[in-house]
Amino acid sequence: MALVRILIDGYSLLHNWPELAEGAPRHSETARDALVELLQQYQDACGTPVTVFFDGRGSRRTKPKNQSGNAVEVLFSSSGQTADDLIERAAHRFQDYGEVLVVTDDNAERSIVGGFGGSTASCDNFIRMIQNALADLAENLNNHNRSERDRFKRSR
Repeated sequence: MALVRILIDGYSLLHNWPELAEGAPRHSETARDALVELLQQYQDACGTPVTVFFDGRGSRRTKPKNQSGNAVEVLFSSSGQTADDLIERAAHRFQDYGEVLVVTDDNAERSIVGGFGGSTASCDNFIRMIQNALADLAENLNNHNRSERDRFKRSR
């Protein structure tokens, strides 16, 4: 079954990626924006839609804004619910359309999602997936640019 969406526990991923927005508090707007920007690059590289969930308690002052229809979807939980609640609900609803990947280090969450057929990844594994995808993209772009430069030189 094809992977139809990646669902990410945003704060779980931020806490496992101290190099991202170094020096900024993990629950800050700066850290969230840096994560969303990197996830956008990853989504562009892999082509699979990404939704990132944040616990909304006290962090609602400003949300990262989606600039286009292809932007990473950013959701904050409401009062009385957690990001985990939203992730479980979304993973269950998407299962009719294909496989979902849930990224979190919460073992209970991974067990629940796995129980109804969803795939899970630890934050460390997902960080490696992002780094590898972006490195592959950079290499492909360099090869393409080199090829185009050579083609241009030959045509002159």
